[in-house]
Amino acid sequence: MTAHTARTTGITGTGTTGVTGAAELPDAARRAGDTDRLPWIEDAGKIAPRDARKLSKLFFDRLQVLEEGTPEHQYARNTLIEMNLSLVRFAAGRFRNRGSGDMEDIVQVGTIGLIKAIDRFDLSREVEFTSFAVPYIVGEIKRFFRDTSWAVHVPRRLQELRVDLAKSKESLAGDLDRDPTVPELAEHLGIEETEVTEGIVASNGYTAGSLDMPTDTSQSGRHNAGGRTFADVLGEPDPALENVENLHTLAPLLGELDDRERRIIDMRFGQELTQAQIGAELGISQMHVSRLLSRMLHKLRSGMLTQE
Repeated sequence: MTAHTARTTGITGTGTTGVTGAAELPDAARRAGDTDRLPWIEDAGKIAPRDARKLSKLFFDRLQVLEEGTPEHQYARNTLIEMNLSLVRFAAGRFRNRGSGDMEDIVQVGTIGLIKAIDRFDLSREVEFTSFAVPYIVGEIKRFFRDTSWAVHVPRRLQELRVDLAKSKESLAGDLDRDPTVPELAEHLGIEETEVTEGIVASNGYTAGSLDMPTDTSQSGRHNAGGRTFADVLGEPDPALENVENLHTLAPLLGELDDRERRIIDMRFGQELTQAQIGAELGISQMHVSRLLSRMLHKLRSGMLTQE
């Protein structure tokens, strides 16, 4: 045991490296009398993993009898989290080469798993806390990758189906000496063929290719710098974009019309009434409606041409 640890476990002694005995606990803790057997640790993150395991048993034992929400309970819980962060770093190291996700983000997500493990750990189970906590930490990290590593968000059901399909394809390919068909995959997994098809389509959303990729993958090297890319052959001009520009230009011109003119425009082009129906509504002849429409449309067209 290190000299630092010896000082942390001394209940009545006083340390000089940020760890003191119960005599230097906060006043509220001493008054309550609940943490009189817990050492005061200034920087729990510096405690060696082996010593942290021993101290954790002491803190868990007291945590079970402390009232939740009190400063004493918060101190014990926070100290347990800081002392066991090495478990998070150990588990996060297994995902270092996943290719996505910053290491700091992975550690933060793993810490959430550690906190869940601390809140649910029970000493009466006679299980080492490390054995209990690591599955929580790893599970939280895996959930993070499952929810964030897909290029396109798909339902969790399809994410899990993708994994099952991959395992089934590998297994059946070895037995059949060829790629399995959709009916064979459906029979192997005990699901409908439509579900298999849906899972295969959803799998395309796991990774996304760049539009700057060459259409001919055999020429994807540097010699294809001037070749055609997917951006060159996919998509076409959207005719609706011109309509948006026209409507944007037309809006202020409509505002310059009087109430009667706007009403006629609305009845003709909004409600799609005939000129005869508009005339009957306004009490004027169809010919009069026709002249009014011609005059208004000429005014609007002239205004749009002027703005262009």
